[in-house]
Amino acid sequence: MKIEKTHLHIGYIPLLDAVALLWAKHKGFFEQVGLEVTLVREASWASLRDRLAFGILDAAHCLSAMLPAAQAGTDQVGIPFKTSLVLSQNATFISLSQKLCYELGITAQDSASQTAHKLATILPERQIRLAQVFGHSLHHYCLREWLALADRNVAKDIKLLTLPPPYMVEAISTGLIDGFCVGEPWNTQGEILGKSQIVASGLDIVPDVADKVLAVTEEWAKRHPETLLALSTALRLAQQDIQQLQNFAELWQMLVHYEIIQFPCSPDTHVERYHAIVHIIQNYVTHSAAPKLSDFVWLTSQMNQWDQLGLSEAQIQRISQACII
Repeated sequence: MKIEKTHLHIGYIPLLDAVALLWAKHKGFFEQVGLEVTLVREASWASLRDRLAFGILDAAHCLSAMLPAAQAGTDQVGIPFKTSLVLSQNATFISLSQKLCYELGITAQDSASQTAHKLATILPERQIRLAQVFGHSLHHYCLREWLALADRNVAKDIKLLTLPPPYMVEAISTGLIDGFCVGEPWNTQGEILGKSQIVASGLDIVPDVADKVLAVTEEWAKRHPETLLALSTALRLAQQDIQQLQNFAELWQMLVHYEIIQFPCSPDTHVERYHAIVHIIQNYVTHSAAPKLSDFVWLTSQMNQWDQLGLSEAQIQRISQACII
């Protein structure tokens, strides 16, 4: 079958889990399947969502939770998105300012529940500013479920700020926020710069569900089935190549070039952190990259719970199924 469209614009946010897109471009996997791809660095998840919805982008590195929101029409845009490929599973972390961690007596040995309880001792009397990357995101649900380990009312009532991932470290450095939930490498950057401290892993709080996916609009998918198949194939080739890499020097330099890694880290400097990041990159997709209905049922259920939408189980199932091609 003939590819319907060969020149594509694909949006991404500078995060480690955009790596399959970057590697596919860098290593020629897009060209291998007959595609000419321009990668477009977006400033925020809201910008990426809007530009994908209105056809400026053909496809995008997208928050998984954006898809149920788009299908349910709760995203203020109302243009449904679908996915054919998972780009990363849950690899998010929660960080607090090092100053606040010291004040609360939080240590690296504390569990997610212990850090949540320590923070809850000063809530709600004291205003603590926590940032998420987007209202419809695994990160939003992770923050609320973390706080709920200590106090469900605090988790329900706290007002979360929204900031693009690359601004989290700067915001905590200037005192604009006290903590954040974000994907890597921004948690590591905050620690290396001495500004923040990781206090919980997303995997200790919420299930190992899809975090980022390759997203297209429902209409685009209908009009370009062969293009989408080629695009998914190229990205799967990139994912498999990354999983099999023995020497990470070239990939690491690529991440530096794209300004995703912006701190000194190598096999010789911050060595433990370097190997931790390599491990994360090689395990973004551990088994199949095919989207799972159960992941979207969990995401839709979280949206239903925290946004108080009143969806029935049948509606949750329908919305979740509609997210998958």
